[in-house]
Amino acid sequence: MATHSDTRLWHPFADMAVVRTGEFVIDRGEDVWLFDREGKRYLDASGSLWYANVGHGRQEIADAARAQMGKLETYSVFGDVANEPALELATQLCDLAPIQDARVFFTTGGGESIDTAAKLARAYWSAEGRPERVHLISREAGYHGTNGFGTSLGGIEANRAGFGPLVADTSIVPYGSLDALDQKIHELGPERVAAFFVEPVIGAGGVYPPPDGYMEGVAAICADHGVLLIVDSVICAFGRLGSWFAVERWSLEPDMIVFAKGVTSGYLPLGGVIVSPRVADPFWSEPGRSFRHGATYAGHATCCAAALANIEILDREELIPRGAELERPLLDALTPLVDHPLVSEVRGGTGLMAAVEIHPDAIGRGLTPAKVSAALRERGVIARGLARAVAYSPPLTITRELITELGETTRAALDAVLEDHPTFSPAPGAPAR
Repeated sequence: MATHSDTRLWHPFADMAVVRTGEFVIDRGEDVWLFDREGKRYLDASGSLWYANVGHGRQEIADAARAQMGKLETYSVFGDVANEPALELATQLCDLAPIQDARVFFTTGGGESIDTAAKLARAYWSAEGRPERVHLISREAGYHGTNGFGTSLGGIEANRAGFGPLVADTSIVPYGSLDALDQKIHELGPERVAAFFVEPVIGAGGVYPPPDGYMEGVAAICADHGVLLIVDSVICAFGRLGSWFAVERWSLEPDMIVFAKGVTSGYLPLGGVIVSPRVADPFWSEPGRSFRHGATYAGHATCCAAALANIEILDREELIPRGAELERPLLDALTPLVDHPLVSEVRGGTGLMAAVEIHPDAIGRGLTPAKVSAALRERGVIARGLARAVAYSPPLTITRELITELGETTRAALDAVLEDHPTFSPAPGAPAR
């Protein structure tokens, strides 16, 4: 592991007093593998931040970006200006989306896309003559980025604390309760509620698949009250759950779908919002009304060219269904770990993503997910330590054999952490899982 004497790079979500002299520097990537500056190889079990869907080092994506830069790096798509890659990508995404006659609004990432969807929801109701419908609802444990609306909608309390007043007219309900959502809408008054934001599988908040019938129930509740349904598929789209936009799994047609990450497999920053005709119509049907919102690099030509090449790979290599095909092997590889003293639960089974929850007694003794992920890295695996769990979302190109090895290596890492605390055992009566 290479380190600097003192870095100048401020890392997101990092304790810089520790990181400043202890950076882990990744030098290159090849498919599911990463290499540090000393040449040591690591299995990328997290897909970076849930996005390396086609794997690392895809030359044709680099070639597509290089070719576009040689022709036109980009130009603003504000007003009536467009570029060919943005036009082509918009057509492809709308054709793939499970929303008839959709439109797409491009951004540069998931956080921008969430804020776009939130503002568009409020703008839609204002355009419809219902400006009082501004309230936005989301869920506990949900993660919707770190921009203004995203921070306010996020259900991870640590990510909301310390920033002063957040966006007004937002509420958070328990993540798996249809009754709680319905009651909150009634409490607020449906005539005041603009939209409900939902991740198909909660990602950064701990990998929580939806209970059976939950997604369909959410759609029914929103339809009953006229509330816009906004699905945050930033993590779950482009094969992670086995389909293009994740919602196909439940045969849903939301009002908006937020995407990013897998649209380029992380090769360049790009995101957006797929918008239904209902929401688009007030802004598309008659002249004189604009959605006065947009990012400088929206519709960036080179980013869109990279996305087109990425989508071609996902389609040609039949990677999209692998998120569903490999969900059971991943869960089966990790489920036996529930008998480990440090583990309270294993979650997964909905897409190629899973989590190993660390027992609260262990965390209370300092045996944290961060220590488990550090032990994994020592053994050649990179997985993401969350607040209470270690999360997995490998590239869709991972093999079943490597998934089996991943489970075995995780047990070895847990054993190593436990060996450093030989007196630890869960408190009597504490939940085992």
